[in-house]
Amino acid sequence: MMDPQEAHGETEQPLPRLERPDRLQVDPNPKSIDELIPQDHPVRLVWELVEELNMTGLYEKIKSVEGHAGRPAIDPQILVALWVYATAEGVASARRLAKLCYRDDPFKWLCGGVDVNYHTLADFRTAHPEWVEQQVVDVVATLMHEGLIDLNRVGQDGLRVRASAGSGSFKKEGKLEELLQQAQQQWQRLQEEFDNPSPELSARQEAARRRAARERLERLERAKEERKKLEAAREARKKGDGKRARASTTDPEARQMKMGDGGFRPAYNVEFATTLNTLVITGADVINAGSDGGQMDPMVERIESQQGEVPDEYYVDGGFSVKEDIDNVSQRGVTVYAPVKEAEKKQREGKDPYAPQKGDTPHVTAWRQRMGTEEAQAKYRQRGKCEWSNAMCRNRNLQQFTVRGLAKVKAVVLWYVLLQDLLRMVALRAQRAKPEA
Repeated sequence: MMDPQEAHGETEQPLPRLERPDRLQVDPNPKSIDELIPQDHPVRLVWELVEELNMTGLYEKIKSVEGHAGRPAIDPQILVALWVYATAEGVASARRLAKLCYRDDPFKWLCGGVDVNYHTLADFRTAHPEWVEQQVVDVVATLMHEGLIDLNRVGQDGLRVRASAGSGSFKKEGKLEELLQQAQQQWQRLQEEFDNPSPELSARQEAARRRAARERLERLERAKEERKKLEAAREARKKGDGKRARASTTDPEARQMKMGDGGFRPAYNVEFATTLNTLVITGADVINAGSDGGQMDPMVERIESQQGEVPDEYYVDGGFSVKEDIDNVSQRGVTVYAPVKEAEKKQREGKDPYAPQKGDTPHVTAWRQRMGTEEAQAKYRQRGKCEWSNAMCRNRNLQQFTVRGLAKVKAVVLWYVLLQDLLRMVALRAQRAKPEA
């Protein structure tokens, strides 16, 4: 480092007086972990909300117990709070979250001195989807019991989210067979090398090589199966089209879908059912079909199985307007509000789109006639409220999944649902407690 005298130069002017760093001195303001953040910091609210969740299912899976050998397990409450807060902050990567646990005060406060690594965080995020979904169900049930929400009006909408796969990873049958044979040969070579391990590689490196080869082989085998499913589906729609079916070698369950900007990319379709009056997500699912058609009845059935009742009114856009779905949902006692496809075009042609058509069931006929009334069309305008759930997930960085496969993707989505419903619970309780003017 340059000396101040040299920096000042050979002049007769007096040297500048400077305060220089002394990194050997003791920090004059030591703090406890609890003093790292103010009392009104949002992370404290997250911890309070997580404390209300039922952790029994997670504690029962811990193998480390008192009186026996083994390292103590990280309290699941810490891991849950980390992912809830990370989701709120738009952190989607386990590696980034692990770094924040050592350099960001709110995450350090949640850890409370407990060391966590990204492997533990990544595994925990996708290992307990049933538990996370049950917490969502319990939160919704609690809000209904407290009279804060009801199922009078529920809307459903789909959200296409980019998959963790590139468009170039989609291969036809011939290329998949070629890659599968190469992967099988590589696996066999590694099995032979396992009998005579290389002195240049450590046991950890050898294990990593075998794991990578095994996982690639499994993905290619799964891609072959998924391509057959796609082939059958495309052949059913158009004879001879099945040969064009492709599957991804990176994420076999991902599908090429038309995105919001009009382009086609590998993605998953996230389905949310949201209460229109209170904006609470009452049902969520993930599919790998690019169309919303046929997804209304399964969601209503999911809501009924989880909450014991069905919505009074159900609002969806034109993508859900499938006659079989409308008939099935109506039979459950639900009043469906969905636009009639190409209604304006038919009106311009002098046809009545709301008149009964050949093959319509009584429920479908009632839906057509209902949507032809000014009252139904006015009520349908509130359907747009259900897109609030999509927007909040986008704002929290649900732009592309960092995990692969339907099961793991759904597990990630459930964390977003749990966060949103917890925050809505806080807002609705505060609204109720607020004195009327």
